[in-house]
Amino acid sequence: MKSRSSSVSLEGLDRIRRATVRTTKSVSPAPAEAKVAQKVKVPPEINVVPPTRPRLTPTVSVIIPTLNEAGNFPYVLNTLPAWVHEVIVVDGLSRDDTERVAKVLRPDVRIIRQTTRGKGAAMRAGLEAATGDILIAMDADGSMDGAAIVAIREALVQGADYVKGSRFCAGAGSADITRIRRLGDMGICWMIRILFGARYSDVTYGFLGLWANKLSSIDIDSDGFEVETLIGIRAHRAGLKTVEVPCFESNRIYGTSNLSATRDGLRILRVILRERLRRYHAPTT
Repeated sequence: MKSRSSSVSLEGLDRIRRATVRTTKSVSPAPAEAKVAQKVKVPPEINVVPPTRPRLTPTVSVIIPTLNEAGNFPYVLNTLPAWVHEVIVVDGLSRDDTERVAKVLRPDVRIIRQTTRGKGAAMRAGLEAATGDILIAMDADGSMDGAAIVAIREALVQGADYVKGSRFCAGAGSADITRIRRLGDMGICWMIRILFGARYSDVTYGFLGLWANKLSSIDIDSDGFEVETLIGIRAHRAGLKTVEVPCFESNRIYGTSNLSATRDGLRILRVILRERLRRYHAPTT
């Protein structure tokens, strides 16, 4: 009896041992999972670089040089988008009601009285006084449609530093350009391409925009109608990313133009030659 009891006990122990081995085998994958967990790498911290551009909804200042343009303001100011942050009228000592009409149509308009004659001097004064993130200049004669400001702002937000309105690129046009002025503009664009490598389809049109923090790269120092050509040359030499947007030029609504094809053409030629001979250093800021 004793030997049978021992045999049973030994058989029981053997069954317990085998059950223990099976349990251990079923639990054995745990270390493998631990090894897998050890292989998971924690992603490195990403240093977010603050954007060089202003916020995605930048404020826009519109600068309008004027001289006796009271009759055109009802159209010009009413074409501006409602979201324009600031309108600056730079008045070149007008003899009509330019200032009063501007105030009536847009009570929040800023009036700057020009102290030095000339369109370039007016643009310089207005651009330097503006407070917006984006600065856009346009004429006051009614030939420019303020709705084009939407395309100019969009091009800047999409990455451009300087945006040039063009009457001669695809989708653009002009009802006011004469054959002589068109040939003159083609010659100016050709000279700028040869002397500076800048490719513009229209360099003398005054509808343009740029970021306020790029204004120092332009450094306007011309007082006359040659200012648009000067801006185009210096924007290129400063390495600003430039985009052209199509615009349509209508006829002047009221009054007569102060532009002289011969006189202002010679001024533009002098600016081109001066800039070619000038040693240029792009601002570091």
